[in-house]
Amino acid sequence: MARRIVLLGPCPPPYGGVAIFTKGLFEFVRDSGVELWSEGLQKGPQTRPTNYRRLGLVPLLLTRGRGARIIDQYHFLLEYPNPLMVPIWIGLKLLLRFKWIKVVHDGSLPSRYQTFSPLRKFLFGLSARSVDEFVTVNDNIGQFLRDEMGVSQTVKTVNALLPIQPVEPQALSPELESAFTRFDKVVVSTGVFIPSYGFAPVADAVETIRRESGNNIGLVLIDGAFIRDDEYRNTVLRQREWIVELERVPHPQVLQIFRRSNVFVRGFRYEGYGLSRIEAIWCGIPVIAARGEESRGILLYDFEDTEALVAHLRKVLTDSNLKEIDHWAAVFQREAEENLERWKHILAATGI
Repeated sequence: MARRIVLLGPCPPPYGGVAIFTKGLFEFVRDSGVELWSEGLQKGPQTRPTNYRRLGLVPLLLTRGRGARIIDQYHFLLEYPNPLMVPIWIGLKLLLRFKWIKVVHDGSLPSRYQTFSPLRKFLFGLSARSVDEFVTVNDNIGQFLRDEMGVSQTVKTVNALLPIQPVEPQALSPELESAFTRFDKVVVSTGVFIPSYGFAPVADAVETIRRESGNNIGLVLIDGAFIRDDEYRNTVLRQREWIVELERVPHPQVLQIFRRSNVFVRGFRYEGYGLSRIEAIWCGIPVIAARGEESRGILLYDFEDTEALVAHLRKVLTDSNLKEIDHWAAVFQREAEENLERWKHILAATGI
Protein backbone atom coordinates (compact mmCIF):
# COMPACT_ATOMS: atom_id res chain seq x y z
CA MET A 1 0.00 0.00 0.00
CA ALA A 2 1.37 3.43 -0.96
CA ARG A 3 2.29 5.74 1.90
CA ARG A 4 -0.26 8.53 2.41
CA ILE A 5 1.29 11.98 1.83
CA VAL A 6 -0.09 14.81 3.99
CA LEU A 7 0.58 18.51 3.66
CA LEU A 8 -0.20 19.95 7.09
CA GLY A 9 -0.35 23.70 7.61
CA PRO A 10 -2.32 26.94 7.66
CA CYS A 11 -4.34 28.15 4.69
CA PRO A 12 -5.84 31.58 4.04
CA PRO A 13 -7.42 33.38 5.70
CA PRO A 14 -5.48 34.95 7.32
CA TYR A 15 -3.21 35.69 4.39
CA GLY A 16 0.22 35.22 5.93
CA GLY A 17 3.21 34.01 3.93
CA VAL A 18 3.14 30.44 5.27
CA ALA A 19 -0.60 30.11 4.60
CA ILE A 20 -0.18 31.36 1.03
CA PHE A 21 2.75 28.98 0.51
CA THR A 22 0.81 25.97 1.86
CA LYS A 23 -2.21 26.68 -0.31
CA GLY A 24 -0.08 27.37 -3.37
CA LEU A 25 1.97 24.19 -3.00
CA PHE A 26 -1.17 22.08 -2.56
CA GLU A 27 -2.71 23.47 -5.74
CA PHE A 28 0.35 22.32 -7.66
CA VAL A 29 0.34 18.76 -6.24
CA ARG A 30 -3.31 17.96 -5.48
CA ASP A 31 -3.69 15.92 -8.67
CA SER A 32 -0.97 13.60 -7.37
CA GLY A 33 -3.04 12.45 -4.40
CA VAL A 34 -1.52 14.62 -1.68
CA GLU A 35 -3.92 15.41 1.18
CA LEU A 36 -4.19 18.86 2.75
CA TRP A 37 -5.04 19.10 6.46
CA SER A 38 -5.87 22.65 7.54
CA GLU A 39 -8.47 24.92 9.15
CA GLY A 40 -11.42 26.30 7.29
CA LEU A 41 -11.52 23.64 4.57
CA GLN A 42 -14.49 21.87 3.08
CA LYS A 43 -14.07 18.13 3.47
CA GLY A 44 -13.26 16.50 0.16
CA PRO A 45 -11.34 13.55 -1.30
CA GLN A 46 -8.02 15.28 -0.61
CA THR A 47 -8.89 17.94 1.96
CA ARG A 48 -9.44 17.40 5.67
CA PRO A 49 -10.59 20.27 7.92
CA THR A 50 -9.04 20.42 11.35
CA ASN A 51 -8.63 22.80 14.28
CA TYR A 52 -5.31 22.23 15.97
CA ARG A 53 -6.18 24.66 18.78
CA ARG A 54 -8.91 22.27 19.92
CA LEU A 55 -6.90 19.08 19.41
CA GLY A 56 -8.62 18.59 16.07
CA LEU A 57 -5.52 16.87 14.74
CA VAL A 58 -5.86 13.92 17.10
CA PRO A 59 -8.83 12.19 15.42
CA LEU A 60 -7.33 12.87 12.00
CA LEU A 61 -4.04 11.31 13.01
CA LEU A 62 -5.79 8.29 14.50
CA THR A 63 -7.90 7.67 11.40
CA ARG A 64 -5.54 8.73 8.60
CA GLY A 65 -2.08 9.22 10.06
CA ARG A 66 -0.75 5.67 10.43
CA GLY A 67 2.37 5.27 8.35
CA ALA A 68 1.82 8.60 6.59
CA ARG A 69 4.47 11.04 5.44
CA ILE A 70 3.46 14.36 7.04
CA ILE A 71 5.03 17.59 5.81
CA ASP A 72 4.30 20.02 8.63
CA GLN A 73 4.22 23.82 8.11
CA TYR A 74 2.64 24.71 11.47
CA HIS A 75 4.47 26.55 14.25
CA PHE A 76 2.99 25.05 17.43
CA LEU A 77 5.24 21.97 17.69
CA LEU A 78 8.66 23.60 17.29
CA GLU A 79 8.84 27.36 16.69
CA TYR A 80 6.25 28.07 19.43
CA PRO A 81 6.03 24.68 21.16
CA ASN A 82 2.65 24.08 22.78
CA PRO A 83 2.89 22.31 26.20
CA LEU A 84 -0.19 20.20 25.45
CA MET A 85 0.27 19.39 21.77
CA VAL A 86 3.98 18.51 21.82
CA PRO A 87 3.66 15.40 24.07
CA ILE A 88 0.43 14.33 22.34
CA TRP A 89 2.02 14.61 18.91
CA ILE A 90 5.16 12.72 19.92
CA GLY A 91 3.14 9.99 21.60
CA LEU A 92 0.96 9.54 18.52
CA LYS A 93 4.05 9.51 16.31
CA LEU A 94 5.45 6.58 18.26
CA LEU A 95 2.09 4.79 18.13
CA LEU A 96 1.22 5.43 14.48
CA ARG A 97 4.76 5.42 13.06
CA PHE A 98 4.24 8.33 10.71
CA LYS A 99 7.17 10.26 9.25
CA TRP A 100 7.44 13.87 10.39
CA ILE A 101 9.07 16.27 7.95
CA LYS A 102 9.20 19.64 9.72
CA VAL A 103 9.32 22.73 7.51
CA VAL A 104 10.66 25.76 9.40
CA HIS A 105 9.62 29.12 7.90
CA ASP A 106 10.14 31.35 10.94
CA GLY A 107 13.22 33.52 10.41
CA SER A 108 12.91 34.89 13.96
CA LEU A 109 13.51 31.47 15.56
CA PRO A 110 17.32 31.75 15.98
CA SER A 111 17.01 35.05 17.86
CA ARG A 112 13.84 34.17 19.77
CA TYR A 113 15.21 30.88 21.07
CA GLN A 114 17.53 32.77 23.42
CA THR A 115 14.47 34.18 25.22
CA PHE A 116 12.67 30.83 25.61
CA SER A 117 11.75 29.79 29.14
CA PRO A 118 13.29 26.55 30.46
CA LEU A 119 9.98 24.76 29.78
CA ARG A 120 9.82 26.02 26.19
CA LYS A 121 13.45 25.03 25.58
CA PHE A 122 12.69 21.56 26.92
CA LEU A 123 9.67 21.22 24.64
CA PHE A 124 11.68 22.52 21.69
CA GLY A 125 14.38 19.89 22.29
CA LEU A 126 11.77 17.16 22.69
CA SER A 127 10.19 18.08 19.37
CA ALA A 128 13.49 18.53 17.56
CA ARG A 129 14.63 15.02 18.52
CA SER A 130 11.39 13.55 17.18
CA VAL A 131 11.59 15.11 13.71
CA ASP A 132 12.61 12.73 10.92
CA GLU A 133 13.81 15.43 8.53
CA PHE A 134 14.05 19.22 8.62
CA VAL A 135 13.43 21.56 5.72
CA THR A 136 14.24 25.24 6.20
CA VAL A 137 13.50 28.12 3.85
CA ASN A 138 16.83 29.84 4.40
CA ASP A 139 20.38 28.98 5.37
CA ASN A 140 20.32 30.95 8.65
CA ILE A 141 17.61 28.70 10.11
CA GLY A 142 19.42 25.59 8.88
CA GLN A 143 22.69 26.76 10.40
CA PHE A 144 20.93 27.43 13.71
CA LEU A 145 19.50 23.90 13.80
CA ARG A 146 22.78 22.23 12.87
CA ASP A 147 25.36 24.33 14.71
CA GLU A 148 23.53 25.72 17.74
CA MET A 149 20.93 23.02 18.36
CA GLY A 150 23.12 20.17 17.17
CA VAL A 151 20.37 18.25 15.41
CA SER A 152 21.60 15.03 13.80
CA GLN A 153 18.82 14.66 11.23
CA THR A 154 19.06 15.78 7.62
CA VAL A 155 18.50 19.53 7.27
CA LYS A 156 17.61 20.64 3.75
CA THR A 157 17.24 24.24 2.63
CA VAL A 158 14.64 24.83 -0.06
CA ASN A 159 13.48 28.29 -1.00
CA ALA A 160 9.76 28.91 -0.41
CA LEU A 161 9.31 30.87 -3.64
CA LEU A 162 6.76 29.15 -5.91
CA PRO A 163 5.26 30.21 -9.23
CA ILE A 164 2.02 32.17 -9.05
CA GLN A 165 -0.87 30.33 -10.60
CA PRO A 166 -2.88 32.47 -13.03
CA VAL A 167 -6.27 33.66 -11.75
CA GLU A 168 -9.01 35.77 -13.22
CA PRO A 169 -8.61 39.41 -12.07
CA GLN A 170 -11.42 40.78 -9.93
CA ALA A 171 -12.55 44.37 -9.60
CA LEU A 172 -11.10 46.29 -6.68
CA SER A 173 -13.45 47.69 -4.07
CA PRO A 174 -14.82 51.22 -4.62
CA GLU A 175 -12.72 52.37 -1.65
CA LEU A 176 -9.53 51.15 -3.28
CA GLU A 177 -10.43 52.51 -6.70
CA SER A 178 -11.03 55.88 -5.06
CA ALA A 179 -7.66 55.69 -3.27
CA PHE A 180 -5.75 54.99 -6.45
CA THR A 181 -7.37 57.92 -8.23
CA ARG A 182 -7.07 60.52 -5.45
CA PHE A 183 -3.36 59.98 -4.71
CA ASP A 184 -0.47 61.13 -6.90
CA LYS A 185 1.55 58.02 -5.97
CA VAL A 186 0.79 54.96 -3.82
CA VAL A 187 3.13 53.08 -1.49
CA VAL A 188 1.95 49.64 -0.36
CA SER A 189 3.15 47.52 2.57
CA THR A 190 2.07 44.20 4.09
CA GLY A 191 2.32 42.84 7.63
CA VAL A 192 0.50 43.16 10.93
CA PHE A 193 0.21 45.87 13.55
CA ILE A 194 3.04 44.89 15.88
CA PRO A 195 6.38 46.74 16.03
CA SER A 196 8.52 44.03 14.42
CA TYR A 197 6.55 44.30 11.16
CA GLY A 198 7.62 47.90 10.75
CA PHE A 199 4.40 49.67 9.73
CA ALA A 200 5.33 52.69 11.88
CA PRO A 201 8.69 53.42 10.17
CA VAL A 202 7.05 53.01 6.76
CA ALA A 203 4.30 55.48 7.68
CA ASP A 204 6.85 57.92 9.11
CA ALA A 205 8.91 57.71 5.93
CA VAL A 206 5.90 58.34 3.70
CA GLU A 207 4.94 61.31 5.89
CA THR A 208 8.44 62.74 5.44
CA ILE A 209 8.23 62.38 1.65
CA ARG A 210 4.77 64.00 1.61
CA ARG A 211 6.05 66.96 3.62
CA GLU A 212 9.20 67.41 1.53
CA SER A 213 7.64 67.00 -1.91
CA GLY A 214 4.19 68.45 -1.36
CA ASN A 215 2.81 65.48 -3.33
CA ASN A 216 -0.32 63.64 -2.24
CA ILE A 217 1.26 60.25 -1.63
CA GLY A 218 -0.95 57.51 -0.22
CA LEU A 219 0.01 54.49 1.87
CA VAL A 220 -1.92 51.22 1.64
CA LEU A 221 -1.32 48.92 4.64
CA ILE A 222 -2.46 45.34 4.05
CA ASP A 223 -2.97 43.86 7.51
CA GLY A 224 -2.90 40.07 7.84
CA ALA A 225 -4.76 40.56 11.16
CA PHE A 226 -3.48 37.34 12.73
CA ILE A 227 -2.09 39.35 15.65
CA ARG A 228 -2.49 42.98 16.72
CA ASP A 229 -1.16 45.57 19.15
CA ASP A 230 -4.02 48.09 19.29
CA GLU A 231 -1.93 50.85 20.84
CA TYR A 232 0.69 50.45 18.11
CA ARG A 233 -2.01 50.47 15.43
CA ASN A 234 -3.50 53.69 16.80
CA THR A 235 -0.07 55.32 16.77
CA VAL A 236 0.49 54.37 13.12
CA LEU A 237 -2.94 55.49 11.88
CA ARG A 238 -3.62 58.55 14.05
CA GLN A 239 -4.49 61.68 12.01
CA ARG A 240 -3.13 60.17 8.81
CA GLU A 241 -6.08 60.26 6.44
CA TRP A 242 -3.70 59.34 3.60
CA ILE A 243 -3.35 55.78 4.99
CA VAL A 244 -5.74 53.16 3.64
CA GLU A 245 -5.94 50.14 5.97
CA LEU A 246 -7.10 46.79 4.56
CA GLU A 247 -7.59 43.51 6.44
CA ARG A 248 -7.40 39.87 5.34
CA VAL A 249 -7.22 40.68 1.66
CA PRO A 250 -7.38 37.60 -0.61
CA HIS A 251 -4.01 36.86 -2.14
CA PRO A 252 -5.06 37.44 -5.79
CA GLN A 253 -6.35 40.89 -4.83
CA VAL A 254 -3.09 41.67 -3.01
CA LEU A 255 -1.31 41.11 -6.31
CA GLN A 256 -3.76 43.45 -8.07
CA ILE A 257 -3.03 46.12 -5.45
CA PHE A 258 0.70 45.64 -6.06
CA ARG A 259 0.20 46.16 -9.80
CA ARG A 260 -1.66 49.44 -9.20
CA SER A 261 0.92 50.78 -6.72
CA ASN A 262 4.20 52.59 -7.35
CA VAL A 263 6.42 50.87 -4.80
CA PHE A 264 6.22 48.03 -2.26
CA VAL A 265 7.86 48.35 1.16
CA ARG A 266 8.35 45.31 3.38
CA GLY A 267 9.54 46.37 6.80
CA PHE A 268 9.61 43.10 8.76
CA ARG A 269 12.58 42.79 11.14
CA TYR A 270 12.78 38.96 10.98
CA GLU A 271 12.20 38.18 7.32
CA GLY A 272 12.84 34.50 6.61
CA TYR A 273 12.87 34.73 2.84
CA GLY A 274 10.41 37.35 1.70
CA LEU A 275 7.83 35.95 -0.71
CA SER A 276 5.85 39.17 -0.90
CA ARG A 277 8.85 41.17 -2.11
CA ILE A 278 9.35 38.77 -5.03
CA GLU A 279 5.65 38.83 -5.84
CA ALA A 280 5.83 42.63 -6.00
CA ILE A 281 8.70 42.40 -8.48
CA TRP A 282 6.60 39.98 -10.54
CA CYS A 283 3.88 42.65 -10.49
CA GLY A 284 6.31 45.14 -12.01
CA ILE A 285 6.97 47.54 -9.14
CA PRO A 286 10.19 48.41 -7.26
CA VAL A 287 10.74 46.91 -3.81
CA ILE A 288 12.27 48.42 -0.68
CA ALA A 289 12.78 46.01 2.21
CA ALA A 290 14.44 45.52 5.56
CA ARG A 291 17.34 43.11 5.23
CA GLY A 292 16.33 39.49 4.78
CA GLU A 293 17.43 36.34 3.01
CA GLU A 294 16.65 37.63 -0.49
CA SER A 295 18.30 40.87 -1.58
CA ARG A 296 18.63 40.69 -5.38
CA GLY A 297 16.78 43.41 -7.24
CA ILE A 298 15.71 45.00 -3.95
CA LEU A 299 16.66 48.27 -2.24
CA LEU A 300 17.66 47.29 1.30
CA TYR A 301 17.75 49.15 4.61
CA ASP A 302 18.46 48.17 8.20
CA PHE A 303 15.26 47.79 10.19
CA GLU A 304 15.83 50.88 12.36
CA ASP A 305 17.42 53.05 9.65
CA THR A 306 14.50 55.31 8.71
CA GLU A 307 16.83 57.73 6.89
CA ALA A 308 17.84 55.00 4.43
CA LEU A 309 14.19 54.06 3.95
CA VAL A 310 13.30 57.68 3.17
CA ALA A 311 16.21 57.95 0.71
CA HIS A 312 15.07 54.81 -1.12
CA LEU A 313 11.51 56.13 -1.30
CA ARG A 314 12.70 59.42 -2.75
CA LYS A 315 14.58 57.53 -5.44
CA VAL A 316 11.88 55.10 -6.58
CA LEU A 317 9.03 57.61 -6.48
CA THR A 318 10.90 59.79 -8.96
CA ASP A 319 12.89 57.27 -11.04
CA SER A 320 12.20 53.52 -11.02
CA ASN A 321 14.24 51.23 -13.28
CA LEU A 322 11.62 49.04 -14.96
CA LYS A 323 14.18 47.19 -17.09
CA GLU A 324 15.96 45.98 -13.96
CA ILE A 325 12.63 44.91 -12.45
CA ASP A 326 11.81 42.90 -15.58
CA HIS A 327 15.21 41.21 -15.44
CA TRP A 328 14.81 40.08 -11.86
CA ALA A 329 11.22 39.01 -12.46
CA ALA A 330 12.46 36.55 -15.09
CA VAL A 331 15.26 35.29 -12.81
CA PHE A 332 12.85 34.65 -9.93
CA GLN A 333 10.36 32.93 -12.23
CA ARG A 334 12.99 30.37 -13.28
CA GLU A 335 13.99 29.80 -9.67
CA ALA A 336 10.37 29.40 -8.57
CA GLU A 337 9.83 26.65 -11.10
CA GLU A 338 13.00 24.88 -9.90
CA ASN A 339 11.85 25.22 -6.28
CA LEU A 340 8.51 23.63 -7.10
CA GLU A 341 10.26 20.51 -8.38
CA ARG A 342 12.32 20.31 -5.18
CA TRP A 343 9.19 20.65 -3.00
CA LYS A 344 7.50 17.90 -4.99
CA HIS A 345 10.47 15.68 -4.24
CA ILE A 346 10.26 16.47 -0.52
CA LEU A 347 6.56 15.68 -0.42
CA ALA A 348 6.98 12.22 -1.92
CA ALA A 349 10.58 11.45 -0.91
CA THR A 350 11.27 10.10 -4.40
CA GLY A 351 9.29 12.68 -6.37
CA ILE A 352 5.65 12.92 -7.39
